Amino acid sequence: MEELSLDAATRQAMLRRMLEIRISEEQIQELFLQNLVRGTTHLCIGQEACSVGIAHALKKGDTVTCTYRGHGHALALGMSIQKLMAEMMGKASGACKGKGGSMHLTDASIGLLGENAIVGAGLPIAVGAGLSAQVMGEDRISVAIFGEGASNIGAFHEALNMAAVWKLPVLFICENNLYGEYSPMARTTSVSDIAVRSAAYNMPGMVVDGQSVETVYHAIKTARERARRGEGPSLIELKTYRYKGHSRTDPATYRPEGELEQWMQRDPIKLLSEKMKTDGQLDDVEFEEMKQATERAVFEAIEWAKAEPFPAIEALYEDIYA
Repeated sequence: MEELSLDAATRQAMLRRMLEIRISEEQIQELFLQNLVRGTTHLCIGQEACSVGIAHALKKGDTVTCTYRGHGHALALGMSIQKLMAEMMGKASGACKGKGGSMHLTDASIGLLGENAIVGAGLPIAVGAGLSAQVMGEDRISVAIFGEGASNIGAFHEALNMAAVWKLPVLFICENNLYGEYSPMARTTSVSDIAVRSAAYNMPGMVVDGQSVETVYHAIKTARERARRGEGPSLIELKTYRYKGHSRTDPATYRPEGELEQWMQRDPIKLLSEKMKTDGQLDDVEFEEMKQATERAVFEAIEWAKAEPFPAIEALYEDIYA
């Protein structure tokens, strides 16, 4: 897809948000090692352009479901660093009152219908959200963000088929980071591009450079406008890469030598900042100031969250049906 440059203010906002996600994820790893984050964590370091490009292309009222590697999506959609960090530490002031943790971030006020710990579970939820928009005649779309591994399960095919038959305003966005947990895609999947599977459901399929935030933005914006016109769903595949292992215990020794270093040459933050420098929209001093300001904001949020209380034991009986 042809890349169109965005204005300086939009680029600055995107760069700042990608830095916020990168630094937050790095600190979440540190918090886990300090035993302040329980359970498990799945970091999106290296995939920031996907989160930010998608979020910038959406409008208020649009809804998103994503995977357990979703901290970046939550921040990109507008969750505060404070609510994120408090939730990571299980505090009552977290996004889900400390009950969701790393893999279940949810905030309806920003359109985030939830991360899903079960692979592919967000796909049918997004179809339901798209159906509600269509039935109620509302000008909004729904987005399902999933990994390439989820494209091999039944819910993927059921969701795409139903959305296509009913021409629902749903974007199916595959973040293809080449590995389903510890397995390289070539060992588990019969096609090299997930987007080609769109043909089976008579919807457009796009393969997109997931390391370029501007390219991601334009692809999602195009598909969103198509969905709003009542022309149905799209399947968009973002080619990207996670720098860390699958989860916090995975050293990723299964990766070929030099693969990580090759992908880091196309780091999303580096790509955008270098374009901005070339276009006279940023210099080294300004970039360093932006980075330092973002670090301060993240560190302050962490210290605030550390001091927040855990939920009371009575909270076990709140927010449940019976």
